[in-house]
Formats: sequence, structure tokens, C-alpha cells
Amino acid sequence: MTLQCLQIILSRPTFAQLFDPKLYFTTKLRDMSEKLDKIDLKILKILQENSKITNLDLSKKIGLSPAPTLERVKKLEQSDIIQSYHAHVNPTQMGLNVKTFVLVSLAWKKENALNSFLEKIGKIDEVTECYIITGEADFLMKIICKDIPTYEQLLFKTISQIEEIERLKTLMTLSTVKDAKLLPFSYDEK
Repeated sequence: MTLQCLQIILSRPTFAQLFDPKLYFTTKLRDMSEKLDKIDLKILKILQENSKITNLDLSKKIGLSPAPTLERVKKLEQSDIIQSYHAHVNPTQMGLNVKTFVLVSLAWKKENALNSFLEKIGKIDEVTECYIITGEADFLMKIICKDIPTYEQLLFKTISQIEEIERLKTLMTLSTVKDAKLLPFSYDEK
């Protein structure tokens, strides 16, 4: 079954801004969450639960007429609080049965290691998410693929061939026990 979801991420610095202080401080950063009123928060909660809701139905749920409801949604989109609307597809139903998380430590002594690594993993479709982390590794990658032989091929023929990678550690998932779509935010407190 295909579920609709809304990816909502509060504005924050981009990866490039974190590694370029000049860019970080010259970029207009603001905490939009402080500027959201109770109605905006209700809109965000409803859209995360069902992004296919019509503007008319949304307006009824928040107690406004359709025109101001649409204006508020557009404001949330323009301020980059609402980043996209998309279908949340069940990977298992698509034959993608293996989900792993891979800890990656970079060989920082290599020239341009960070940018080169990011460019190379950006081209690997099976790497669906990648995070900079603290702790025993530098990155955490989420990889989704068809089966164990496909993952093995990807690991040995592609990922381990990235020369900027010093060490890899695979964490194989057995099952998903929670996959929340609603961001943990106090939607009813303002």
C-alpha cells in the first residue's frame, strides 16, 4: 500500500554552510518555528498525516475559509518549512527487502576527502540517506537494495572501492518497529 506523506523539516543550515563559516554566517538563518502560530502548527500536523487532503477539507479542519488556508500553506512552502509532497512507498512491496545502515570513517589525510566522498556516494542510488555523525564514525548511510547478494555486490564492488573510505561497518536491520511520519513537535501548545 502506498502512503502519502509530507516531508517537513524546520529550516537549518545546509551541509555546505556547516563547513564554510563565511557562507554560514552570511546566509539568512532564522528559526521559523518561533513565528508559527497555532493554526500554522495545526496545518503542519494535518498535512504530515495526509498530504492529499484538499484545501477545502483542510480549511474546514482548521476553521478558516479556503483562501486564507491556501495562503498559509503557500507561506509555509515559501519559507521552506514544507519542503515537498511525495508518496511514501513501501520498499518491501517494490522488492527492496534489505535495509542496512553503514558506519563510514573517512581517510581524512587524502586530499579533498570530504567533497570527493560526498560526490561519489551521491551517485549511488541505493544510498538513500547519509548523515554526518559523532562517535565512532564520520557518516551514517542508509542503504536499501533488493537482497543480500545485491548488497554484497554493492559493498564490495562499489562502496569499498571509494578510496576516501578508511573503514566501513554494516548494521543489518531485521525489521522496522517504528517509522513515524509526524515530526516530534508540540503542535498544540501555542
